[in-house]
Formats: sequence, structure tokens, C-alpha cells
Amino acid sequence: MSSLPNILTLSRILAVPFLVLLLWDAHWPGYIAATVLFGVAAATDYLDGYLARSQGTVSKLGVFLDPIADKIMVAATIVMLVHTGMIHGLAVIPALIILLREITVSGLREYLAGLQVSVPVSQLAKWKTAAQMVALGALLLAGATPVLAPWLPASEIGLACLWIAAGLTLITGYDYLRVGLKHMS
Repeated sequence: MSSLPNILTLSRILAVPFLVLLLWDAHWPGYIAATVLFGVAAATDYLDGYLARSQGTVSKLGVFLDPIADKIMVAATIVMLVHTGMIHGLAVIPALIILLREITVSGLREYLAGLQVSVPVSQLAKWKTAAQMVALGALLLAGATPVLAPWLPASEIGLACLWIAAGLTLITGYDYLRVGLKHMS
């Protein structure tokens, strides 16, 4: 557990309650702090994997915790953005698509792990994660931009990226499901 990549992954999980607290009754200072916290946490998603591979410290714990940390952070952020109204109306659809895919793929991976079948993360799934992080980060920032930068269309950027992430989510979810169904007969 004491490897830096595992500590970074764990820090992402531990950041979630603080993110929720910052957004519970959010005004622009809370949105700023939540945006910074989310940005740092999102950066650790890339950094922990990079460090583990480059240092040869990939661990079973890290392989287990990394996708969980991502899903917890994304799910909590989506729920809180719906709570604050930054995701509303039709934008709830891509948010639900993302949440449902994350739950489905997690269950599928768990089932396949019992069969000792590994499903590697595809390059497209990495792009999906990047689009999600940009979308959610921009939507968090949008809570502060009316005060700090009224000219910045953070909300529109965030919502557009949310739809893009949902599209990639459907494609990658289908890819994982297709692989998984081969092992369910």
C-alpha cells in the first residue's frame, strides 16, 4: 500500500467526501475549491498509472483500487452537479448513461474476474475517461464563472463534453459487454 501510485489512488477516494461537502451548498468559492480538488484528483488518475508502470510498481491493490476510485469520484461529482443544478434537464440523460455504464462494467468485470478473464482498458475507454473529466471539471468551474469570468462558456463546454463522454461511454460499454457475453454461455 505504501507505494506512491497506491497513495495517489487512495487520495482520490479520500477526496470524494470533501468534494461532496464543497458542493453541498455551493456558491462560487465552493465551486472554485471543488474545481481545484477535482482537477488535482483527476490528474492523479493519470499520474498513478504512469508512475506504477514506469517504476515497475504495478500492484494488485492498485489494479483493484484505481477503477473504483475513478467510478466513485465520477459518480459523486455527477450526483452533486445534479444536486446543484449544473446538470439539469436533458443533460441528466448523458449523466445517467455514464453512471449506468460504470455500474454495468464494474459488475461485468467482477463476474469475469471470477472466471479469471481479464478485460484490458481500451484506448477509447481512456478517451472516454478524459472526456468525462473535462466535462465534469468544466461544469464545476461553471459554478464559479458567473462571478470570476462571465465571458467563459464553461457550462456549454462542460455540457458538450458530457454528451461526447456519454457517446464514448455507450461505445466502450458495448465493447466490454460484447467481450463479456462471450464468456456467459
